[in-house]
Amino acid sequence: AAGTGRAQRVRRAGLVAGTAVGLAVVLVFAVTTHRFLTWTNVKAIFNSASLVGIMALGLTFITLVGGVASLAVAQTAVVAAMVFLGMLGLGLVPALVLAIAVGAAITAIQGVLIGAWNANPVILTIGAGFLIDGFAQDVNSGKIVQPAGGGFSTLNATPAGIPVAVYVMVLLALVLQYVLRRTVLGRYVFLVGTNRAAARAAGVPVARVVIAAFALAGVGFATGGAFLGAFNAGASTYLEGTLTFDVIAAVLVGGTSVAGGHGSTLRTLGGALVIAAISDLLLLRGFGTGAQVLFKGLLVTIVVIATQARMRREAP
Repeated sequence: AAGTGRAQRVRRAGLVAGTAVGLAVVLVFAVTTHRFLTWTNVKAIFNSASLVGIMALGLTFITLVGGVASLAVAQTAVVAAMVFLGMLGLGLVPALVLAIAVGAAITAIQGVLIGAWNANPVILTIGAGFLIDGFAQDVNSGKIVQPAGGGFSTLNATPAGIPVAVYVMVLLALVLQYVLRRTVLGRYVFLVGTNRAAARAAGVPVARVVIAAFALAGVGFATGGAFLGAFNAGASTYLEGTLTFDVIAAVLVGGTSVAGGHGSTLRTLGGALVIAAISDLLLLRGFGTGAQVLFKGLLVTIVVIATQARMRREAP
């Protein structure tokens, strides 16, 4: 027992030392990189993090409830963007409401299959992604959906020099954190994510909790999709890119456990900002897109390994 305790202390000290060294290296690069620590660049980092951050806040609920991740984030966001732009003739608010409703419904259906039928979340969302993508291309014949009205420019506004998307990201993080920490649904999400069988035995309506978590995730995907469509003044499947993996990376770098039951939307917000800041730092240092993607992959791998190691130490 003494040997085990000593080994745990050594591993903990090694993790703390490694984290400190990593932070020190990043800090040195930040201080010595021209224009990185300017207010203009800080605003650029927040702006860069906003769209991915909004979607990642939604994905946090799927991960927390034990769903690992959704691989249909980008497809859902693009469909929501298409609905938003196509419905702008009805007005900005109705178009937003319809887009968010579509995103929530698409994702909630996946939650039904996962929560009620215990479908594998990774396999199911891969299939859902293909279905959504195919439907979007078929309905619109692969063309770019153009705005049916001019209201989308409101989403591109910059009050006090800061994009509206940044305000929405921060506000959504606070609201969803309140849901997680102060509501029955939030407590159930943690219970189901920690031990689904125990939660079911305790009388928690597991299927409904999973469906609600997926629906909230869909709200985040669709909200980010609306901003994505507004920013590009058009929407098509070409916008998907690496969006799904960027969103997953933000959640995992924020420290939310892939096993479920541990994490928060505020951590996800931090994860999105960390990834945006490091990408910005690499860009200012002259590194290309390939190096940024490589570093994000390395960062996610390290964080996942560290998180799993911490969970093993804390396990009874």
